[in-house]
Amino acid sequence: MLAAVGAADIDDLFAGIPDEVRRREPLALPAGVSEVEVTAALRCLAGRDVPATQLVSFLGAGVYDHHVPAVVDAIVSRGEFLTAYTPYQPERSQGVLQSIFEFQTAICELTGMDVSNASLYDGGTALSEASILAGAQTRRREVALSAGVHPEYRQVLATAAAAYGPRPRLVGLRRGAATDADALVAAVGDDTAAVVVQQPNFFGALEDLPALAETAHAAGALLIVVADPLSLGLLEAPGRLGADIVVGEAQALGSTMSFGGPGVGYMAVAGRLMRRLPGRLVGETVDLEGRRGYVLTLQTREQHIRREKATSNICSNHALSALATLVHLSWLGKEGLPELGLHCARKAAYLRQRLLALPGVRAFTEGPVFREFAVHLPRAAGEVVESLVPEGYLAGVPVSRFAGMYDGVLPDGVVSLDGVLLLAVTEKRTRAEIDAFVVALDGVLAGEGAGDG
Repeated sequence: MLAAVGAADIDDLFAGIPDEVRRREPLALPAGVSEVEVTAALRCLAGRDVPATQLVSFLGAGVYDHHVPAVVDAIVSRGEFLTAYTPYQPERSQGVLQSIFEFQTAICELTGMDVSNASLYDGGTALSEASILAGAQTRRREVALSAGVHPEYRQVLATAAAAYGPRPRLVGLRRGAATDADALVAAVGDDTAAVVVQQPNFFGALEDLPALAETAHAAGALLIVVADPLSLGLLEAPGRLGADIVVGEAQALGSTMSFGGPGVGYMAVAGRLMRRLPGRLVGETVDLEGRRGYVLTLQTREQHIRREKATSNICSNHALSALATLVHLSWLGKEGLPELGLHCARKAAYLRQRLLALPGVRAFTEGPVFREFAVHLPRAAGEVVESLVPEGYLAGVPVSRFAGMYDGVLPDGVVSLDGVLLLAVTEKRTRAEIDAFVVALDGVLAGEGAGDG
């Protein structure tokens, strides 16, 4: 082989690789073992894991422990969907195209918007695409971004904006964890393409969408709302409150937590923005004989030929996860979705009431909440969460892990996020589980049990 390529030896073959990235000394690897031994070692390691399904979970922050009905897997596991090729051809994959069309319809009904695309990768990339769309529509170079938007979504947006799209200008929070309306007014100007908020926001606070829409539109900007689709069974649709673009993550509908992915992003817009939608858009039509059919009405495939001038560089999406969302929504129906939301809201309110009765625990999120809220603990939240795992609880998300994303934008009087814990309550949590969790947390805060020392 060396002779065939004209290299004298192995060093000559790899001469083009810089010395600083070449490893010349032998790797300190153990001796090889048999397949039987490897399997036994892996089983031993796997046996040390505790499945999340064996713990009582109050995790949230964008990924939620909701019940996924059996009908979801029964449908999405069918070969027609599970192995179907992406429908590049405009009319061949009628079953897949119809499922996408119905997903789009469901998203439009939930959000109150005119047009939805065929889904995106996740909520973060959907927000990034919405920002790019707003910049192209308004020909402006900034977005006023609420600190109440999920910090990971803000990171995705900032990454994209470093090379393409409007730059984010961060707007702080007021007491209670909602967006500071005065700071937002000050941040919006002639170069603002959009105001970006989340509903409910990262801390579970509800935003005043009509007022935010008025601020955005008065400056000639768009309003982008990152909305939890499950919450829209209870909350008014953002499209009816002034939103121009609604995006979000639909994992809570039809997908398990699955170590944090895959997600399924969605994006819906007002009719006038339809031709700037990224990805694909399926439409319904009839053939020459009057039979109903589905076609790819719009597809942003321009990235192949226009590069930086393309409407979008999105090439694909999580279509199977979007189908799972559609199946779950269909299973819930118009009565089941608000009923599910009401279960979450009532249980979240009950847990918050119990927590705020504990010594030293204070509210961070104020006002009504849907499923998620944050509290101040008298101890570091990360330590508390670790202490409760042996007790059988995933106690929530310590917000301190995102501390760097909140420099200078925290509510007045909040100097640290070390004690802030974000908790989510789904329909799976029973009253008995909530009560037992509060007792366990009380013990840890008092320095008892697994958390002592």
